[in-house]
Order: sequence, then C-alpha cells, then structure tokens
Amino acid sequence: MVTRTLDSTAHPALAGMPDAAEHALRFSRARKAQSYALFEDYVELIADLLQTTREARTTDIARRFGISHPTAIKNIARLKSVGLVESRPYRGVFLTEEGERLAHKVRRRHRIVVNLLVCLGVPTKTAELDSEGIEHHISDATLAVFEQILRKNTAK
Repeated sequence: MVTRTLDSTAHPALAGMPDAAEHALRFSRARKAQSYALFEDYVELIADLLQTTREARTTDIARRFGISHPTAIKNIARLKSVGLVESRPYRGVFLTEEGERLAHKVRRRHRIVVNLLVCLGVPTKTAELDSEGIEHHISDATLAVFEQILRKNTAK
C-alpha cells in the first residue's frame, strides 16, 4: 500500500495547519493536562476544606464537586495511589507534602489566571468560571507572561 503525505502546496486548506508531529504534540499536551486536571481540582478543594473547616471529608468533597460519594471515593483512591493524599480512619482526607505543593501551585495558577481575566475586563464571576478550564492547560512560560502583565498593570 502506498501512502502520500499531503502538503500545503497541493492542498491549500492545510496551509495554516502545523505539521503532523507538531499537531500530535499539541494534542498530547492537552490530553495530559486533562487527565491531571482531576488531581489538581481535588488537591485544591481538599486544601481549601482543610484550611476553612480543618477537615476534608469524602461526603463534603462529593457534595462540592456535585458527584456521587462512590465516585469521590474512587478518585481519592487514585490520589492516594500517586502519593498526593492520605486518609485516616474516621478523620477524612489529608494532603501529603507532595499534595500540599501541588495545591499551592494550583491555587497560585488559579489566582493569576483569574486576576488577568479580570484585568482584561472579564467580570469576576465569569473569570472564576473560565479559569477552571484555562488553569489546567496553561504552560509555565505563559503563566510568567501573565504575571508580568499583571505587575505592569498594578504598577500604573
């Protein structure tokens, strides 16, 4: 079987597309971010619950995410298996040191994205909603640029 590579000269519609390897890299990065987003959301919520109520119970996590209790238990088990949380009988869920570091990183990233969106004129409530998707896909390089823009804007 003979296959041909389509090029942008023969197919003008492909002129604006990246080459196949670059395209695959972009989607691979997005898929990785999506799979890790669940971990990030969980550690962020657990950190918030521990900070405000001193306890992160599975029932509270399920209620705040709007999911079933068994789903929360399954996801917490996944967090345990990668070393982000630990649980204690009759005590709820706690972050490991690694989980704490990730929660701090996620919170910081969330605040930067929200603040930039608000700085651009997006209403705060909308910025909070939109940041939930953006924050998991943003690179460190882009985040650094967002911080620079915010610093320049607050210096005015």
